Amino acid sequence: MKNKTKTSLVLSHLNRYGSITSWKAIESYGATRLSSIIHSLKHKRELNIKTHKIEFVDKFGNKGTYAKYQLVK
Repeated sequence: MKNKTKTSLVLSHLNRYGSITSWKAIESYGATRLSSIIHSLKHKRELNIKTHKIEFVDKFGNKGTYAKYQLVK
């Protein structure tokens, strides 16, 4: 059985669920460089993927942001 690449796993996830975050990519596929995978999908495969910045406050009161990538069909 052929191993799937992290890029193909992320693409399958986007097709199935519509979006992905870095945490989900790490947790589900061991993909620690999601932004690089998304860049490749956008430019090499010419997919329309939008980036949404999500703001949050952690349990210590620190503000931050993370990216949520959405496949636009």
